[in-house]
Amino acid sequence: MSMASEFKDFAMRGNVVDMAVGIVIGGAFGKIVSSFVADVLMPPIGMLLGNVDFSELAITLQEASGDSAAVLMKYGVFINTIIDFVIIAFAIFLVIKGMNSLQKEEEAAPEPEAPPAPSAEEVLLTEIRDALKAR
Repeated sequence: MSMASEFKDFAMRGNVVDMAVGIVIGGAFGKIVSSFVADVLMPPIGMLLGNVDFSELAITLQEASGDSAAVLMKYGVFINTIIDFVIIAFAIFLVIKGMNSLQKEEEAAPEPEAPPAPSAEEVLLTEIRDALKAR
């Protein structure tokens, strides 16, 4: 089997395609959450804290001099990233919790009943048929 056909078989397997779709949707969801935190959630919080812009909160480690820019520790951006993470982790928790509850419902569903045992007449007829076949 050639390398190209092996790769095609691997790439077209259901789990790989599902994973790729999940990664694309997850990336888009991450951008939505980042925008929500930076543009919707943090401005009112900053306003309540005295017009603080979290994206500009930083500690200057070294002032700018000549051609070199200032060295900043941007802890406000870090706070935004932590909030992004918490929101995404909570959303994933809710999805997994929902999947687990669905899985428990499937496990709790009654299994179909086994077919009834054949009657004495059917057993006798089966034995007669098998005996005739054996001749």
